[in-house]
Amino acid sequence: MKVDRCKGFNDLTPEEMARFRMIEDAFRERCLGWGYREVRTPTLEYLYLFTSVGTLTPGMLGKVYSFLDWDGWSGERVVLKPDGTIPVARMYIENMAAQKTARLFYVTNVFMFDETGKKSRERWQCGAELIGVNSPMADAELIALAMDVLQGLGIKNIRLKISHAGLIKTLLAKLELSHSEQERIFDQILNGGREALAKLTTDNPELVEAMTIMLGMKGKSSGFLKNVKTLLSQQMPEIEQYIDNFAAICRTVEDMGYEYRIDLASGKGFEYYTGVIFRLFSGEQNIGGGGRYDDLIPLMGGKDTPAAGFALYMDRLMKLVKRDIEAEPMAKKVSVCASPGAEITALAVAGKIREAGYIAEIALGEGEAVDCGWILRVREESPRFVLTNRDSGKESLVESDSEIVDLLGCE
Repeated sequence: MKVDRCKGFNDLTPEEMARFRMIEDAFRERCLGWGYREVRTPTLEYLYLFTSVGTLTPGMLGKVYSFLDWDGWSGERVVLKPDGTIPVARMYIENMAAQKTARLFYVTNVFMFDETGKKSRERWQCGAELIGVNSPMADAELIALAMDVLQGLGIKNIRLKISHAGLIKTLLAKLELSHSEQERIFDQILNGGREALAKLTTDNPELVEAMTIMLGMKGKSSGFLKNVKTLLSQQMPEIEQYIDNFAAICRTVEDMGYEYRIDLASGKGFEYYTGVIFRLFSGEQNIGGGGRYDDLIPLMGGKDTPAAGFALYMDRLMKLVKRDIEAEPMAKKVSVCASPGAEITALAVAGKIREAGYIAEIALGEGEAVDCGWILRVREESPRFVLTNRDSGKESLVESDSEIVDLLGCE
């Protein structure tokens, strides 16, 4: 019988897991340093959590893994979570709503169906959420944290694109479309399809044209938004608050020293976004993104609570990080070879070596290891231990395990 993996799902080899852990450790270290605390949510969540108005876009809802979870004679439809933020928002409502501010982070897998089976259906991400604060500084903090992680991993050619969901939604509301039509157009715009506006039939073609032009405009500074404000504020004074908020965030990001590009049609995200949206690229590869979602927690039954967050895509980052996976452990790895009758002694001394912070691997008859920095031969006769440095070829004859640890530390 041929044994196959499920389509769209991947194994992680030891080398890939080394890169996975490298990213995870760097992310955890940076988040803890910024005052964020780690959480974890279940793999299964109730479907209704994701079908509330304003959570996932219709396009994403059509790709969730959903099934009936039987409980006695009744059942509830559940999903393999397609998103990391919504479960954290649910957890916050249940357990942390009394906190004024919550800085949370997590590493999780999310699931999204792909008909071809060629794209990954299980995706790993590192995410951070800042709940309870709505300010340009809070949005800029999340961007800076994401950049800090990526720079710490040595990712090159990082590009930052910024959009604003509140501005786009206000423009669409001005067209007086039905709610479902607004959702459909917003979904397409977030996925880069601004040409959807050109296909609309409305009583205000001039407004549609102005919006199409604006969505096609791109800028590299907060001053660009002054031009957008001049273009549209007379027709739509209600957009000024969103442009002012957008400009304040961009100025804060500028003051932090980060370069970015304003591209309103590059949001690509979730229906629940209400404010700034940002995407991170390495070259042309999208490696992360996030945004503000002030309406999400109230929509899910919680109090009126502002929030924002981001996710970095680990599957893509694993292909970009560079690490000499073999060289680092080799220097600290000892292959312990026991002569007949000295097996128990070998196990005991291997434990001492591990306590000292080294890797001790017992040779099980397959010959001496080649992927190690040291070889320790354990014998019944004196000298009981022969320690060889594979790099220099130097041999040391010793009688006690403490001498072995001392020699490893000296060299």
